Amino acid sequence: MTSIYSFSARTLGGEEVNLERYQGKVLLIVNTASECGFTPQYAGLQKLYDGYAARGLTVLGFPCNQFGKQEPGDAAQIGAFCEKNYGVTFPMFDKVEVNGANAHPLFRYLTGEAPGLLGLEAIKWNFTKFLIGRDGEVVKRYAPLTKPEAIAEDIEKLL
Repeated sequence: MTSIYSFSARTLGGEEVNLERYQGKVLLIVNTASECGFTPQYAGLQKLYDGYAARGLTVLGFPCNQFGKQEPGDAAQIGAFCEKNYGVTFPMFDKVEVNGANAHPLFRYLTGEAPGLLGLEAIKWNFTKFLIGRDGEVVKRYAPLTKPEAIAEDIEKLL
């Protein structure tokens, strides 16, 4: 049976990480971008991470350049931007595609497990969020408009 732990991804630093590393944790997986109207959500994501990491939450950021080319930088530029502007300390991964033939297998899995509005699997924009339970199963998908603080209650239930 496939779960979130069946996948791996490369960090901004170039390390290939098997998501089994996060087994037993609650995960919030987000496709991100540095030049998007939703980019300030990095602050809210970091606040969630700071507030709940000790209880078992990990936020995983996956930069994506598929929406309006709003993530043009390379790994070093993305990492520097996130750290300098938002103090991001949660794990950030290398740029991925989240839709189409070249979509990262993790995002193919996530969108299949938690389709969006009207049952459509495609991710519509940056900062779509997926909440994963401690068992590695997808619990819920959140639209880009959903602010991180609005997810806190759902996270609390899983911790």
